[in-house]
Amino acid sequence: MQALMTTAIQTSQRPEVNQQEPFLVVDNVSKIYPLPKGESYTVLENVNLTIQQGEFICVIGHSGCGKTTLLNMVSGFSKPTHGEVRLQGKTIASPGPDRMVVFQGYALLPWLSVFDNVYLAVNAVYPDKSHAEKSQIVKEHLAMVGLTEAAEKNPTQISGGMKQRVAIARALSIRPEVLILDEPFGALDAITKEELQEELLKIWNNSRCTVLMITHDIDEALFLADKLVMMTNGPAANIGEVMEIPFQRPRDRSRIMETPEYYKLRNHALDFLYNRFAHDVD
Repeated sequence: MQALMTTAIQTSQRPEVNQQEPFLVVDNVSKIYPLPKGESYTVLENVNLTIQQGEFICVIGHSGCGKTTLLNMVSGFSKPTHGEVRLQGKTIASPGPDRMVVFQGYALLPWLSVFDNVYLAVNAVYPDKSHAEKSQIVKEHLAMVGLTEAAEKNPTQISGGMKQRVAIARALSIRPEVLILDEPFGALDAITKEELQEELLKIWNNSRCTVLMITHDIDEALFLADKLVMMTNGPAANIGEVMEIPFQRPRDRSRIMETPEYYKLRNHALDFLYNRFAHDVD
């Protein structure tokens, strides 16, 4: 654990190698799907976004605005129709261990234990490490998310919040450059959701990997993120605005919610979503 934290601290303090190119770049990206009879559907159009190393970015917008499509292109599951996505100056063309996705649905194998679900990822990315080394990595990351005692349980024997912790531990265990979260807490109850938000911030403060996260929750974004990327409505959605979130870290939820700035930012985001880009109702 100490070695992991030391590595993370050294990484966060190391200057960027390429000062000319931001860490993660979405460069004039469009995504168009062909339809029958020669028609097409444009999900995203001319999207531009730059993300610096170690930033925590939340993406918000109404259903159908292309949030997941955007994250799929960063993860490498999908390719842009036009434009490109670059990580450290290299075009993303396929999935890779430098980017790890945490899905809302957990994506755990039910016949494997909690330990083995994480070990499977570690083994795939570090095949040359010894069994003892890989097991130690798994143990460190399960301890990081408070699941040491649940290591031998199967996913069917643990709660939804614990399953999401396993998914986060699995993602972080391969030391990704970018952690991609597709509304990871959307299916959880309010108390569990807040607990995992706090846990995620603690982990991120230690690892300082770059985080790109979809959310439908403005309060969640204001608590977690450095920036809130607000999408316009689809089709042909774009980034309407990027909101800087100025609260110092480490963050205390109750304290920042008492500040006038919090409600100013919250109201601005609400106005964007429900006035400027409200869904039409038939």
